[in-house]
Amino acid sequence: MIKDYAPQLQCYLRKTFGNDNLRVVPHPKKKDMAEVFIKDEFLAPLYREEEEGEVCYQLQMAILDIDLDNT
Repeated sequence: MIKDYAPQLQCYLRKTFGNDNLRVVPHPKKKDMAEVFIKDEFLAPLYREEEEGEVCYQLQMAILDIDLDNT
């Protein structure tokens, strides 16, 4: 269940991306999914996967080509 690990995932992502405004919010209906926000802006879904007893988490962030024009 991803909500049990949300605080640890949030701490890890804040440290990794150097951003204390990052929040991990468990999805209310899906036990294996959370949503990642920076302040109030949605960033990406975060999924928990388990295969052969090993657990991993996948952050799936989409970058739109129009967003690249602003760099």
